[in-house]
Amino acid sequence: MYLMQRQKRSSVIKKNKDSEEKIMMKSKCSGVLMHLSSLPSEYGIGTMGVEARKFVDFLEAAGQSYWQMLPICPTSYGDSPYQSFSTYAGNLYFIDLDLLCEQGLLLPEEYKERDWGNDPKQVDYGKIYESRYPVLRKAAERFAEQIPESYETFCRNNAYWLDDYALFMALKEAHDGKPWQEWEPELRNRDKNVLDLVLLQCMKKIQFWKIMQYLFFEQWKALRTYANEHGVKIIGDLPIYVSLDSVDVWAHPELFQLDGDKVPREVAGCPPDGFSADGQLWGNPLFDWDYMEKDGYSWWVARIQYLCNVYDMLRIDHFRGFDSYFAIPYGDANAQRGHWKQGPGMDLFSTVEQKIGKQNIMAEDLGYMTDSVKKLLSDSGFPGIKLLQFAFDSRDGGGDMYLPENYPENCVAYTGTHDNDTSVGWVTSAEPEDVKQAFRYLHTDTAEDINWKMMRAIWESAAGLTIVQAQDLLGLGSWSRMNTPSTVGKNWKWRALKGSFTSELSEKIRNEIKIYGRCR
Repeated sequence: MYLMQRQKRSSVIKKNKDSEEKIMMKSKCSGVLMHLSSLPSEYGIGTMGVEARKFVDFLEAAGQSYWQMLPICPTSYGDSPYQSFSTYAGNLYFIDLDLLCEQGLLLPEEYKERDWGNDPKQVDYGKIYESRYPVLRKAAERFAEQIPESYETFCRNNAYWLDDYALFMALKEAHDGKPWQEWEPELRNRDKNVLDLVLLQCMKKIQFWKIMQYLFFEQWKALRTYANEHGVKIIGDLPIYVSLDSVDVWAHPELFQLDGDKVPREVAGCPPDGFSADGQLWGNPLFDWDYMEKDGYSWWVARIQYLCNVYDMLRIDHFRGFDSYFAIPYGDANAQRGHWKQGPGMDLFSTVEQKIGKQNIMAEDLGYMTDSVKKLLSDSGFPGIKLLQFAFDSRDGGGDMYLPENYPENCVAYTGTHDNDTSVGWVTSAEPEDVKQAFRYLHTDTAEDINWKMMRAIWESAAGLTIVQAQDLLGLGSWSRMNTPSTVGKNWKWRALKGSFTSELSEKIRNEIKIYGRCR
């Protein structure tokens, strides 16, 4: 089945040397959460170029062991990295144009004077979309004039996902970006004769998407190597779900709960809670777990193996969805009519471990934690997540289990994640009584340096790994928040200003974490 399509591993990703051991809990360590998009850049969005390497240098100087990112896959509706056209492909926005210029694939005048947006603190995705693709097409044209052997090797080794992805994106181009559900029936249903004709007619367009993936992963491989050589490991993110408008669903509809017209019967989300009266309506198609079980979970085995080789450590998003998942009738405006359904549980992870061995994985186990979810986490052996803000949240925070003195060694502790406010912002946005409780716990009566007080609280804990948002290191407020769940239009945009990550800041961080035994 799916796993049989990928006999060869991609040359772009190196074997995880630590796959047979837990990297987590040998000693205390720390890291920083910052997405590639948030790096400073002259071209509207962070990339895998010089600023990424400068950030690695900063992490090294600050004694950090990990750089955590959000998913690096191409984004679709709402620019969310959790809504992607492909679970395998890389986001072309992150390809560094200066590096392409150094390769002779671009001329400076072809990209330096384009309109990339006028706010260095915010990504303008509309401008990026308009400006970047014409530039990348010029680079692809030059690349195609002299194809290296390494490109051919890349295409062969990644054919199990790359062929469908490139065809899918070429077809989206031909349909002005419309979702595949709105294509002609022959294309929706992947009629072989029609697809064979498309392959001939759209050969150059298909080649463009393959070239871009090759260039993306060449830059990714170089960045990861640079990070590893400087003692920094990269934590990546595996979203549990895929987008309905994705090559994953188009190419493998049998893996999802779809009707005869390939329309979802139900979609993913979260139930109403203290944070949202309507719940969260994500809209992703749900997996057909019965089919996947019969298939030996081959799609999941391939996906997890691939991503564990792309990154040094993998965070599995919405881990509780593997125990039971929330299903919402397709077409509903909110999550109020949703209901819980049984997931694959430990059967999936036992199968994955049997097929590819132990991997460096952490589980995002936030949300409504039942006894069965807790057991799944325990049985898996994965470190879970502890969130300091939840210790003080009177809505559905979870209380004592999120207090630092109660953190087990086998966990990853955060002040907040990309879905939370910054520490400085939280003080102004949280309920006043919750803020007072936090102040009492932190032995302070003022919000001054609240970011450092909250970071020290998790650094002092027994947690094997602590992760803080880059925004907290910089002391930024709510305006820099990465995502507010259940909202669209203002998320995923924050960018750090050039020169933010200074030597003075790295020295301060190093001195702080030395106190708590987290300096590598």
